[in-house]
Amino acid sequence: MDLVRSVQNYFAKMVSEVSGMKVLLLDAETTPIISIVMTQSQLLAKEIYLIDKVENRQREKMRHLKCLCFVRPSPESIQAVVEELREPAYGEYYLYFSNTLKKSSVERLAEVDEQEVVREVQEFFADFHAVNSDLFLLNMSAPSYPLYVENLSTWDTRSFARATEGLLSVLLALKKKPIIRYQRNSAVAKKLASEVMYNMQQEGPLFEFRRTDTPPVLLILDRKNDPVTPLLIPWTYQAMVHELMGIVNGRVDLSTVPDVRSELKEVVLSTDQDEFYKNTMFLNMGDLGAQIKDYVTDFQAKHKSSMQIDSIADMKRFVEQYPDFRKLSGNVTKHVTLVGELSRLVDKQSLLEVSELEQNLAVADNHNQDLKSLLKLIEKPSVPEIRKAIMAALYALRYEKSPTNSIPTILEALSKNGVSDRTVSAVSWIVQYAGVDQRQEGLFSSENVVNRAKTIIKGLKGVENVYTQHQPVLVSTIEALIKGKLKDASYPFIDSSTRDRPQDIIVFIIGGVTYAEAREITKLNAAHSPSVRIVLGGTTVHNSSSFVREVIESMARTGGGGKDFNPRSPPSSRLKSNTLQ
Repeated sequence: MDLVRSVQNYFAKMVSEVSGMKVLLLDAETTPIISIVMTQSQLLAKEIYLIDKVENRQREKMRHLKCLCFVRPSPESIQAVVEELREPAYGEYYLYFSNTLKKSSVERLAEVDEQEVVREVQEFFADFHAVNSDLFLLNMSAPSYPLYVENLSTWDTRSFARATEGLLSVLLALKKKPIIRYQRNSAVAKKLASEVMYNMQQEGPLFEFRRTDTPPVLLILDRKNDPVTPLLIPWTYQAMVHELMGIVNGRVDLSTVPDVRSELKEVVLSTDQDEFYKNTMFLNMGDLGAQIKDYVTDFQAKHKSSMQIDSIADMKRFVEQYPDFRKLSGNVTKHVTLVGELSRLVDKQSLLEVSELEQNLAVADNHNQDLKSLLKLIEKPSVPEIRKAIMAALYALRYEKSPTNSIPTILEALSKNGVSDRTVSAVSWIVQYAGVDQRQEGLFSSENVVNRAKTIIKGLKGVENVYTQHQPVLVSTIEALIKGKLKDASYPFIDSSTRDRPQDIIVFIIGGVTYAEAREITKLNAAHSPSVRIVLGGTTVHNSSSFVREVIESMARTGGGGKDFNPRSPPSSRLKSNTLQ
């Protein structure tokens, strides 16, 4: 169940079927699907001469070239292909769609092909972003794909269709016809589960795969059941880059990094194309720094350099002083830059102190000390206002039902310390969105706190003593499923059930996944290999800021922002905006 290989195999088949020089036309959604798993040089090696958007009508006519067109079968992309075929720029067209194509669309394409340039029409089920071998995304986020309308139990119609199509594409790419389970208290999970099952039954021949000893399981979950994981600062490489800089379609924008070299203003992070990243993406910052230091030290030994390297800043200076290292090290130079910027931001924003409190709020019940630490950090100018609001939200989630909570005091402290009304309102909305009444399990109950010991991250000076106590709810859910102990009452089946322990598990989280959860899935795969294989997917991949934005967008669309929130009935008259400043 390798998602990256599945997409690559589809694309390899696509280009191998057409010989000679080719043009590749993509739409806005298939462009990142391909760019994540293929490089420009790999495309050139397949004799792809030109890559363009299918909707671009200003292309030069080159009738001697063949055209591969890979698009989603959406109304917009079908219309763009229709317009292309009315006035074809190339001699032959091979049309590939990333999902099932309606009969009416096929007929429409046939009608418009008056010059008979279409040689082939096929469905290649790659309607998802294969980020890691065991992680996929549907790239659904507002405003293009808002999840809810009217209330938090009602899907937005367009987003519902996209989620259904994306999940079906994943199942077809992996050649799985699963039994389906869903989170009982989530109406959106139940509806999606039912729709996927209905479509599998309607598309019967497509899902006729070789039977396995135990049927695969598709488990559909709701992000609202665990709002804590996306709010916490993560301390492993891939997750931390996304948290502090953002990873968009496998790319990181470093243009705002002080004194960054021009060739590093945008860098690519790919597990398939970058061996160093593949080997270090789940390492904590200390171990990552040690890996880079070993590489630099080895180079020093070969070139008889005596420069002392004790910290990330030392490594950055070394890279600048030795151009030969930049040439020989390739990707490592990129990672020295990334780690250097992470280290700078951690120090600038006091994230070690912030993270310690966040972890304590997530795993321990120590109200008086938590309140004291939170009020102290709210007063600290170096802490960004969004992180102050997130800490406040974590406090509110943990102590929401406590009669002694001090949520009004905290909201007042946020305002007094210059946090904008818009950001303060996020605290209220997060509790309304994913408070105790929205959750299925006891998020802060003792059974989820398996290990309260503080784990010290070892490593270079400047990246030590970071706490990583919290474990996502997803881990205990999957472990229960693997052992056959996931309760039917909490996670019912759609249509059919089994008592067999599953071998292949596809997990989908409505409302988005995190890279921290992706790391846990990789660890579970390693621990249970080869008897169990798990892939994780979601509507999007969140960092704390994007999660807060999605909460605000969802609450504003569903009218939740019109309510006041107080500690026990939901604060304030500050619920006036659906964006963060």
